[in-house]
Amino acid sequence: MTNSDWSDAYEISSGALIVAGYGPLGGFGKVCAVVIALGVIANCVPGTYSAAIGCQVMGRRGQMLPRWIWVIFLVVIQLACALAGRKQLFVIFSNFLALMGYWVMVMICIVLEEHLIFKPVLNWERWAERDSVPMGISALVAFMFGWVGAILGMYQTWFVGPLAEACGGADVGMWVGCAFALVVFPPLRWWEKHRFGR
Repeated sequence: MTNSDWSDAYEISSGALIVAGYGPLGGFGKVCAVVIALGVIANCVPGTYSAAIGCQVMGRRGQMLPRWIWVIFLVVIQLACALAGRKQLFVIFSNFLALMGYWVMVMICIVLEEHLIFKPVLNWERWAERDSVPMGISALVAFMFGWVGAILGMYQTWFVGPLAEACGGADVGMWVGCAFALVVFPPLRWWEKHRFGR
């Protein structure tokens, strides 16, 4: 913030800050800024491809469309979001990425419990057969309980949960959310397995 050129560039965008940072290198600095921009695009490709696979595994209807069509569809959505939020994109992503950590860890806990407790041996030949996979009721309910725990323990600029305040301002949302999901999932999964047979 002490460099006026950099602070002015930061007011424009993080990309302008990168260009300003490489400014003393002249033309080579502009090439470096382009390489970084292309690197950001390259980092988006695996996530978009994974999201396309996710669209296909959501059900048989998702498999009707080829993966490259899903990729194009998802890129169009990404472009629309980027254009709509271009003035506040950094703030939007900062807030959104803060939420990502909570749900990813809760989901990892649920998947690990499913694997370690209920399906220690996976039958790869039947992974796509509808009657061999769980209904998902227990996972959904445990996920929601995990989110309740995450909200109670989160410490973000836009919200501070009561458990975070009780812990002196520590962000304990991920750990409380994981604990809620770990406790709630096994009995629900046991009920689901006995009620629906899968």
